[in-house]
Amino acid sequence: MKKFIYIVLAVILSVSITYSQEEQEKPKAKDKPVREPFANGLLIDNQTCQMAPKKTLEMIIQHRFGTMENGIKDVYGIYASANIRMGFNYSILDNLEVGYGLTRKNMYSDFHVKWNVLQQTRKNTIPVFVTLYGNMAIDARNESVFASAGEDSTFSFTNRLAYFSQLIVGRKFNDWLSLQVHTSFTHYNKVAEDKDHDVVGIGFNGRIKFSPQSSFIFQYDLPLKIKSMSEQTNFDKFPLPNLAFGYEVATSTHAFQIYVTTANGIIPQDIYMYNNNDWTHGVTDLMFGFTITRLWGF
Repeated sequence: MKKFIYIVLAVILSVSITYSQEEQEKPKAKDKPVREPFANGLLIDNQTCQMAPKKTLEMIIQHRFGTMENGIKDVYGIYASANIRMGFNYSILDNLEVGYGLTRKNMYSDFHVKWNVLQQTRKNTIPVFVTLYGNMAIDARNESVFASAGEDSTFSFTNRLAYFSQLIVGRKFNDWLSLQVHTSFTHYNKVAEDKDHDVVGIGFNGRIKFSPQSSFIFQYDLPLKIKSMSEQTNFDKFPLPNLAFGYEVATSTHAFQIYVTTANGIIPQDIYMYNNNDWTHGVTDLMFGFTITRLWGF
């Protein structure tokens, strides 16, 4: 009987040791990034932490109509003068994107880089996205515009350049709510005498999903009035905040956003430097806009 007990104990012990070793050798499951914190890389005018998989080409069309102040005469700005941007983005890596766009206003050509430094993970090992974005825009208007726009009448190609950099921190809280906050720095090499060359800004944006494909979207951009870095004597010529909100419908390869906004500019440095529309004035300074995106994998 004792021999039988010893044999049973030996078998149990050997099985236990073998199972323990297998558990130790078994690799831990990788904590993957959360899926689709946003439908695409743009939310109205703001960049998001969302990035298409590597080897993906994204086409973007952004359109801004005129202000609604004339009412039905021009169908609330839809048949007024408009601004439009067409762009292409390419994901070199899952967390690295480059892009180019051309905007009607000032005929801006903009080149950008976006990098997800950190990506929020499903098991919350990393609780937030941290994204860096930067671009350079070239103003292609006639040379005479720059000769009269500033303290120096001598023209050089660098007068056309404007820069924008942004730090974005975002989080997907659940299947229906994603939020971001950001801080930014804008610089224009050439500005009018009553403008500053530099603007620091902060803002936030978000998406609230109310169906598998539909969401309410919003953004708010606030240029900060920092008198110590201002070049103005009276400090009274300053850009105004930009408020926008709207509706988004998205599939795996397409997204369509329609919204109301205050800024007639489209690229971020133009919005932070030149927005003079006040959303508190109502339809006088509000306008419709839309954004369309399309993805292709290669």
